[in-house]
Amino acid sequence: MEEMIKKADVLIEALPYIQSFYDKTIVIKYGGAAMTDITIRRNVLEDIVFTSYVGMRPVLVHGGGPYISKRLEELGKEIKFVKGFRVTDEETMEVVEEELSKVNREIVREIISLGGSAISLSGKEDHLIEVKRHAEPDGEDIGFVGDITKVNGDVIQKMITSDIIPVISPIGIGKDGFTYNVNADQASAEIARGLGALKLVLLTNVRGIMRNQEDPESLIPHVNIAEIDTLIESRVLTGGMIPKVKACMRALERGVKKTHIIDGKIPHGILLEIFTDKGIGTEIVKR
Repeated sequence: MEEMIKKADVLIEALPYIQSFYDKTIVIKYGGAAMTDITIRRNVLEDIVFTSYVGMRPVLVHGGGPYISKRLEELGKEIKFVKGFRVTDEETMEVVEEELSKVNREIVREIISLGGSAISLSGKEDHLIEVKRHAEPDGEDIGFVGDITKVNGDVIQKMITSDIIPVISPIGIGKDGFTYNVNADQASAEIARGLGALKLVLLTNVRGIMRNQEDPESLIPHVNIAEIDTLIESRVLTGGMIPKVKACMRALERGVKKTHIIDGKIPHGILLEIFTDKGIGTEIVKR
C-alpha cells in the first residue's frame, strides 16, 4: 500500500506541470550514447510517447554520429573533425544521409511499437531546413557542412497539431541544391525557435553543466544567459558543452521559454526533468 501511495504522490506532483504544458511544443535533441544502448533508447522513446499522451506536442531531432563513424571505418574512410565539425566530402555526405535515414526509420518504428504516432522527416524535404555552406574555420575546407539560415516549420506544425511526433534528421538543403550535414544541437535549437516551442531539451552524455567534471554533486541545476560568459571564462564550460549551451542561448533569445541539458543515460530523464519539482539536469533560462 505504501508503495502505491508513493506512486500516486508522483502523479500528483506531475499534475501542475501536465496542466501547464498541455498543448505546448517541446523539441528534444537525441544523440550520442543514449542512441546506441537499446535499454536507454527505449526509456527515451517511452518518455517522448508519454509526453504526447499527456497532451504535449513533442518534436524529436536526432543525430547519428556513432553510426556514421562506424560506417566510415568499415569503408576505410578517414574520420576527421575540425573545431567540432565533421569534415564531410561528397562520399562522406552520402554515408551521413544513408545512416541518418536508417536511424530515423528505426526510431519511428520503435515509437509506433510503443503506441505513439510518428513520421520520418529529413531536413531537406520541402526545404524544411535551409542552409548556407559553413564558413571554413582557419581556412580549412570542411566540405558539405551547413549553417542553418531558415527553418520552414509549417510541415512540422501540421504534424504536431495532428498528434503525430515528427522525427527529424539534421540534413539541410542549400540554394545550390546540394545537401549538407547540420549539427543536431543547432538544428534542434533553430527548429525550437521556428515553432515557438515552450522547451528545448538536449540529451547528452553528462548530467548537465558541472562545476567539477569529477564530482557528480557539483551539478549546476539552474543558469541564466548572463552567467554563461563567466562559466566559459572560468572553464566550467569547455569542449563540446559550449556549442550545446550556445544552441540553448540562441533558442532562448528567439522566444523559447526554457532549455534543458540532461544526461540521456538516466532512465526516464526527460520525465524527471520536465514533470518533477527538482529535475535532474541543468535548466538554462533567459533571465
